[in-house]
This record gives sequence, C-alpha cells and structure tokens, in this order.
Amino acid sequence: MDSNMRQITLLMLVLALVSFFTTSCASDAFPKAKNVSWSSVNFKSMLTWSPKPTNYSYTVEFSELSQDRERTPHCIRTMDTECDLTAVLKNLKAYYSADVLSEPMRGVSSDLVEFPHVSSGKFSPYHDTDIGRPEFEIEVSSDKRMTKLHVRDVPTALFDDQKKRLNIRDVFGDDLQYKVIYRKAKSTGKKEKFSKNSIIEMPDLDRGVSYCFNVQAYLPSRAANKQFGELSSIHCSTEENTSVFEEYSTSVIAGVIVFILLAIIVIVFVIVMCCRRRRRPGKD
Repeated sequence: MDSNMRQITLLMLVLALVSFFTTSCASDAFPKAKNVSWSSVNFKSMLTWSPKPTNYSYTVEFSELSQDRERTPHCIRTMDTECDLTAVLKNLKAYYSADVLSEPMRGVSSDLVEFPHVSSGKFSPYHDTDIGRPEFEIEVSSDKRMTKLHVRDVPTALFDDQKKRLNIRDVFGDDLQYKVIYRKAKSTGKKEKFSKNSIIEMPDLDRGVSYCFNVQAYLPSRAANKQFGELSSIHCSTEENTSVFEEYSTSVIAGVIVFILLAIIVIVFVIVMCCRRRRRPGKD
C-alpha cells in the first residue's frame, strides 16, 4: 500500500511538472494580451487590447454574464488588437464580458488544449456607451416671445430590422432628456434647463436679447459618471432691436394713443378758455 501511494504521488508530481512546463512554454509561445478594455461611443462597441502579435494571433470570446461564450468570425485568429462587437451585443441592457485568447496563427496547429487568455471587465451598451455631441438650431418667433431649440438626436451605430439607422431617441425612448446651459451673450452668468423633448421651448428669455446655448444628452437612469453626453458646440441667437409694436400689444398702443389725444384736447380746451378770459376785460 505504501509503495502504491508513493507511485501515485510520484505520478501526480510528474503530471504537475509537465503541466507547469507546458503552460510556461505556451505563455512564451503565445504571450497573453494586455490592457483589455471596452470602448463605446454612440453604441459602436469595441474591445481593444495590446500588444500587436508577431508569430501568433488573437481570438475573442464574449457572452452575457453567466451565459455560454460565443465567437464572431472576424475576431478569430486575428492579427488585429481590436474587435468590433457592435452587431453581436444584441441585448443592449445586458452586461457582457469577453476573453482575448492568444492562439497560433491561421494554418498553424498546436497540441495545446487551453490557450492563454485574459478577461475583460463587464460592459453594458445601454448603460456604458458614451453619447456624442448633439447638433441643434435656434428658432425665435416673429414676435420674439418664444425661443425654441431644435435638437437633432445623435445617430448611433445600430440599425433596425429594415436596416434603418437608429438614433439615441429610438434606443433610450423616455429615458432620454436634454440639458441646456444658457446665458446672455454679453454676460457670464449661466442658467440650466432640462427637457424631455428634442424641441426645447425657452419662453422666459428677454425679448430681442442675444442668448448663447450649449446642449447635451442627459440620462438620469444611469450611474452618476455616465449620465451626461458630450457637450455641444455653442450657438447664439441674433440680437434684435424690437419696435414699439413688437413690445406692446395693439390694445395697449391704441389706449396710449387715445390717452394722448384726450390730453391734447384737454390742453387745447384749457388754452382756449384762458385766452377768452383774458380778452373779456379789454372789451369793457
């Protein structure tokens, strides 16, 4: 029994040494990837890593957390150090992880069963993608009483079943809001306004005064460091001198004219009466 135990122990030691040296040789032949990370802007989701391979290649495996791993054809035994996973991350609200395996080049075989690999952190397109800067136009009503910002929802890298490109409103729906930062063009004091719509009404601005605006996407359901998109370029409205007719309504102007006419009539009447009184003593 003691002899059998010694043989078993020796065999296990030999297997452990073989496994160690095999793994060591594999790591030397196929170096592990480094700096594996996700990057995503407007739902274009990329997995990136380093270094550039020489006599070996990389394969990417990905999955929703706790699900079976999958591969995408253009990231199998590739010489690139990035993999575009935009089209295969179909459940946008799910969290994903990925592994980057170091493998032989295409056409080269290996006796290894398991290749060196490095895992990424978790990533969710819906919760983690960065939102780019929106574009918008300023509309001022003819009476200068209402200013509207027409925001163009940022297009994404996603498409629907009819191959139509989706914008962030299509994806986020009611979760999407916009934050407006505005100020008078001749002032440094800033104010903020939040809107759930892509057409943002600004009714409380001074009439005829130039205002400058910045707009950015706002997603209150996200973590604090992911709630705001990129700030837009600044755009300013035109400063205009409003006429009396634009400043006041027709009824007010009519009332002022009537008051002036009555005042003139009263003044003329008083002058005439005064002149008559002065003439009477001279006639006697």
